[in-house]
Amino acid sequence: MSAPLNWLQFIGAVELGLVYSFVVIGVYLSFRTLQFPDLTVDGSFPLGAAVAATLITIGVNPYTATFAAVLAGGCAGLITAWLSTHLRMLNLLAGILTMMALYSINLRIMGRPNIALQREQTIFSSWMGHLPAYLSLGLISVAVVLVIYWFLCTRLGLSIRATGSNPKMGRAQGINDRTMITTGLSASNALVALGGALFAQTHNFADVTMGLGTIIYGLAAVIVGEALFPTRTVFQALVACMFGGIIYFLLRAMALNIGFLQASDLNLVTAVLVATAMLLPNLKRKVRKDKKA
Repeated sequence: MSAPLNWLQFIGAVELGLVYSFVVIGVYLSFRTLQFPDLTVDGSFPLGAAVAATLITIGVNPYTATFAAVLAGGCAGLITAWLSTHLRMLNLLAGILTMMALYSINLRIMGRPNIALQREQTIFSSWMGHLPAYLSLGLISVAVVLVIYWFLCTRLGLSIRATGSNPKMGRAQGINDRTMITTGLSASNALVALGGALFAQTHNFADVTMGLGTIIYGLAAVIVGEALFPTRTVFQALVACMFGGIIYFLLRAMALNIGFLQASDLNLVTAVLVATAMLLPNLKRKVRKDKKA
């Protein structure tokens, strides 16, 4: 039997969805905009958490620590782009190698497998502490969506989109595809690291294994968002990504609330949700064809 979500479960799922909305937008930039299957995110998510948590515990201002985490994530994307564009590695392999290296780097940064932040000041215990965490995360998410939308509408952003759509045509127009891939992957992993830094500060801990499955969650939320919301324009696609993350984690919480399912069934629930979301666009097309017929 399935029980309805209580208020605490609902708010928890919304907060988690808002945190992962940064990951979803980052995955959208790499997978959809650049057509680059980047697995670095499984390493850059805990990288952002590790950098932010480590700096906060030694007394660094939480805003400065969060900014440092974003820069660290950008550097991770830079390495993946360099492996792909300069060493001519397969895109998938470049991301895997960076992800593997980041596991050891994160351990080095943290000095131990996990860090607790219960007694430390975070951005949510400063002036944002006057607002509920989900409202603070919502404001940050809206600001990030607007900034990314502005960025993708600039000359540089249009060049990145052109590189992802048709690299040969982009090169024919004088676009340096190496620079565009590097910029896009750096921005993508910077957003993912921001999500990791905010996750550590909302959940008061950072763990070296917290990035496992991040790419799956990001892709699932992108697919859910694209299946449920219109994505004809860039702005609509970014909004769909943000709400896709929230809806995905709400659906996951509802599924785990079913009596016979356990926490160990999380991967099974994720697989079913992704498969269902991928079938939705085909069902929509079939319904439209039937209506026309």
